[in-house]
Order: sequence, then structure tokens, then C-alpha cells
Amino acid sequence: MSRMLAPQMKSDESSVSIDARSVGPILSIEAITKSFSGQIALHSTNLSIGSGEFVTLLGPSGCGKTTLLRIIAGLETPSGGRLVVGGRDVTHMRPEHRPFNMVFQSYALFPHLDVFDNVAYGLRAVGLDERAIAAKVNSALELVGLGGYRERGVSELSGGMSQRVALVRAIVNEPRILLLDEPLAALDLQLRKRMQIELRAIQRSLGTTFVLVTHDQEEALVMSDRVVVMNAGRICQIGRPTDVYRRPVSRFVAGFVGETSLIPCSIKYYVDGAVGVEFSNGVRAEFARYDETSPSDIGSAGFISLRPEELQIVPREGALFKGVVVSSVFTGPATRVTILVEPALDLKVTTQDSGVGQGDQVGVRIVPGGGVFVPDV
Repeated sequence: MSRMLAPQMKSDESSVSIDARSVGPILSIEAITKSFSGQIALHSTNLSIGSGEFVTLLGPSGCGKTTLLRIIAGLETPSGGRLVVGGRDVTHMRPEHRPFNMVFQSYALFPHLDVFDNVAYGLRAVGLDERAIAAKVNSALELVGLGGYRERGVSELSGGMSQRVALVRAIVNEPRILLLDEPLAALDLQLRKRMQIELRAIQRSLGTTFVLVTHDQEEALVMSDRVVVMNAGRICQIGRPTDVYRRPVSRFVAGFVGETSLIPCSIKYYVDGAVGVEFSNGVRAEFARYDETSPSDIGSAGFISLRPEELQIVPREGALFKGVVVSSVFTGPATRVTILVEPALDLKVTTQDSGVGQGDQVGVRIVPGGGVFVPDV
């Protein structure tokens, strides 16, 4: 699949030109802060993004992810710090002079224009001739499977088609960085899952840097090269999807990214990247730990994060945990079983064929290598 050629931009001394051969990050966020009416929305934030990366800012509502994206786009001015693009400080540069485009959740298509003219709008704005516009628009629409919809009105499109038109309108000018503010949130579940795969494939074919904002953990894990987990205006962890899921560095990351059971424990010893703990039932075990902060004191509290697939239902005799089944829900590919092991503590287990029902007395074991220690923060 051939890449679309970038249009010839009008001369503008304040615009940013990025040499694709340059080394180092394409985007550097350096100690960026933001306050609204004295309330801190974004604490000192540092993040470097490489050329061609798909990076997702993930976190709950109010965590600062959208504020950070809007600062990158130039739609918000930071209270402190600086933003560097291709080696140039663009902190106070106007949005239209930055080599970015943005896709919003609402798509913001022009209702009076057909699909072709929606996509062509930005190319005409920079003065490209109509022959070149036609070639680029047709190529872009073919890229997202909408080659046969050029003359359709946007009101005639499904949600998935509208999303693809908004996406292709944003990429047709070949921005060096594409910013996406929860672009799939308005789609139904099945369409959203399909668009996750399509969006990732488009990003890979173009080689454009994508920065996505979402609160959907699965979306972040499916599409990203790296995930930036945020909470309360701070970055909690940066890593590959497998790292933030399997190697959380805090209680928040473990609980927010995917489903987990957090088992209280106390620290007994440290050894070679692992920690020995004791549970409230007196059982001791050893688990991996990945937080890079100073180790907590011996005897202090922490948690073991156990994913549903890291637990197995076994006979009670000799089991690490013993409890009663409070629910067993068939979901199609698996059965989700919740087991109450203490008055205020339950374990969630994913199994192919549990053979148990509500009220059954069972045991639970941890699969070899399962579980990770996270500090009580």
C-alpha cells in the first residue's frame, strides 16, 4: 500500500518543519504543568514520544489525559514547562502552525459536504491543485475502505464510516503527529472492537505518530506501542501493554488496567526482584515486584495483584485460599466465578469449565508464576 504524498504547504516562517531523518523523539513533553483557577490539573509531566509510535494516554475521567492532549495540540496553554517538537520549542505556537491534526469524539464532519469534499477540505485550504487533491483523496478513501462512498452525504453514513471519514480527513495532509481524543467512544461494542484493529493497521501502514486519549483499558492494550497510565494529574506508569498489565508498579495501575483481585499482605523479606509476604490466613509466599521506588519497610502493608486467569479453582484441602462461590457467570468464551474468601475479600477466577455453582465450598490456588506485589499507594 503506497503512502500518500504530503501536500505543498504555504510558506509560513512560524510553522514547524520536522526532518524525518532526525534522531531523538519527535515530541518531548518537559515538566508540563496546568492549573485551572488554582486547582492543579496536571503536575510536572515528562514524556518523550518517538517517530511512528502509537502512544495512548489512559486513565479515569479527570486524570489529566485530555488536558495534556489539548496542550500538545495547542488548544490549552500550560502553566509551566515546555513542549518540543522536532527539536523546536512550540509551547506558545498557535495550533495551526503545529504539524499535528486532531480527531475528536464527535468527528466534526461538515454536514453540507459529501465524503469527498469533507476529506478534500484541508487540502484545498493549503492551495493544492484539484488534480492532486483528487489523487490524494481517492487514495486516502481506498486506504480506509471507503472508495465507493465518495459522493455519499455524511448523514447517510454509519457511525463506523463517519469515524473513518474523520480519520482520513485528518491524515490526508500527512501530519507528523495525529492526536485522537476518544475517537471510538460513540461506537457500539462490536464496531469499536473492529475499529481498534483497523485504526492500528492504518497507523502502521502510514508510519504516522499517533497519540490517543482513552479511558478504555482494552482499547489501550489492543492498539498501543506504549501506554501512559495517568491518575490525579500524574503519570503513574509508562510501558508496553504487556508491562502495564502484567507488571504494574502501583495498586492504582493494577486495579485500573484490566480486572484484578488485590489481596492484602505484609512484607517479610526482599530478594532479587521479589518479595516474600504473609497473608492474613498466615500463609507465606514469594512474588515478583516491579515498582522502582524505595522498598517499603519490612512488616509494612502491600497487596498481591492476581488476575482472573492466574487463579484456579481446586479442592479445599491444601488450597492457598478457601471460600464460598457467590456467583458463577457464563460469558461465552469462559465462566467468571467470584469466590468470597474473607468477609470483605473476594477472588475473581476465569475458567473454561468451573463445574461449580453459587454456595459451593471451594479452594483457590495461584498458577505458577502468577501474581505480582504492589505497594499500598
